[in-house]
Amino acid sequence: MPHTHDTLLLKRRDFLIRLPVCAALCQRALSEPTAEQAISFFVVGDTHYCARADDPSAMMETSLQTNQGLLRWLNDLPGKTFPANLGGGVMPLPQGVIHAGDIIDNGDKGPGKYPMVATECAAFVKDWGLNGGEGLLRWPVREVHGNHDGPQGDTPMVREIIARNQRREGLLHVSENGLHYSWDWGGVHFVALGIVAGDAPQVTRKRRYAPMASLPFLEKDLKTHAGQSGKPVVLIHHVDVHRYSTTVDDQKAKHQEWDYGDAQAFYQVIAPYRIAACICGHTHVRRTMRWNGTADVNTTQGVPFLNTDNAAHFHSTSQAFLHVTIAGAEMIVREFATSDAWKTGSWTPQMWRYNI
Repeated sequence: MPHTHDTLLLKRRDFLIRLPVCAALCQRALSEPTAEQAISFFVVGDTHYCARADDPSAMMETSLQTNQGLLRWLNDLPGKTFPANLGGGVMPLPQGVIHAGDIIDNGDKGPGKYPMVATECAAFVKDWGLNGGEGLLRWPVREVHGNHDGPQGDTPMVREIIARNQRREGLLHVSENGLHYSWDWGGVHFVALGIVAGDAPQVTRKRRYAPMASLPFLEKDLKTHAGQSGKPVVLIHHVDVHRYSTTVDDQKAKHQEWDYGDAQAFYQVIAPYRIAACICGHTHVRRTMRWNGTADVNTTQGVPFLNTDNAAHFHSTSQAFLHVTIAGAEMIVREFATSDAWKTGSWTPQMWRYNI
């Protein structure tokens, strides 16, 4: 049954993890996992922070309340027990939260909406912080940009991500343009690729969304930071790739959100590596599947693909996010959802296990 924050039992462990944020972060730092230990993290997407159209300097109340409700759950769930039907056990403190893009709502609507964008961007930064504890969120956040943040990579929200990457702790590699980045949590390597993985040199036509040289960055990063190590790799981008894995003519290709040539080149780049998961948002529907480089969503072979639902969109009261655990050669994925804009929440009954 769904439960409210008011009815949660405050057990001794719960009390300890509700101590000041600095204590929680110290505990997390002291217990940073090795390659043999489990890591865990949350996956959210499509928060769509939205300012008021009649007063661009103020946030839409529904948007702000929904996002802050999401953050309360992300803060409160670690230390609680998973339901027995989802394996039981206590959720550990997470390494962080991955945001799969569409952070704000109006970054795709041109400079005339930039006053709204400034308000939305400021609200996100204030609520989410960066390295854990600067805002409402207790954990570090790793975000990529989506089409609503800046489809051509030239908006205030995208520039804010670039600025945040200069202050983001624990990064291994940042792209020349400052937008894409990678890091390790325990023995797992993560790469943040923005809206899509693209700019394959063989694709010369104009793309609908600018990849901002994410594919060359990924290719270099994997050679340098994964190489022949066999370490699991998690890739994050906003747009889902399955729909764009079939060759089409040039006229249709220019309207694709992810150019099929870039999608095919992306698969070729990642195929030699041990890809634990690709993470995306964008569709506002949760889907878990595998990707073998084609549009076949029913294949049992290929890269595990985690397409997360919208987590705080102001247009709906139904939201969800994922929790992921990677331990050795296994990845376990669970989903936590709400039907009332995060006033209450509960685990959905499915649990997905992947051999990586």
